[in-house]
Amino acid sequence: MSGRVSCRRIYEDASPQDGTRVLVDRLWPRGVSKEDARWDEWLRDIAPSTGLRRWYHHDPDRFTEFRRRYVAELGDPDHHSAVEHLHDLAAHGRLTLLTATKDVDHSEAAVLADWLNHAGR
Repeated sequence: MSGRVSCRRIYEDASPQDGTRVLVDRLWPRGVSKEDARWDEWLRDIAPSTGLRRWYHHDPDRFTEFRRRYVAELGDPDHHSAVEHLHDLAAHGRLTLLTATKDVDHSEAAVLADWLNHAGR
């Protein structure tokens, strides 16, 4: 499955190469109407817990620890069905994880894409 999962901002134009587009943020992005957004699913159950999201607060200095904690959360029973669903989507074609975060490289979408592409089972 390596390389079949990517991530990008929901504010960017959709591309035919995106495949299935799944929003992975817990909160709906500001300034984006659900009618105009190009997305296939909103899988908020895959997002980091509220406590982890608030602790991280998109501070790049905390990213390594955020990654560790988020990957640990992905093993929790609360995330099981969402993780399995993403694995199924990725197994059947390209998957693009969408986020509203400005710094996509330091987002839960980036952690999730890397995890799914390399070790996520």
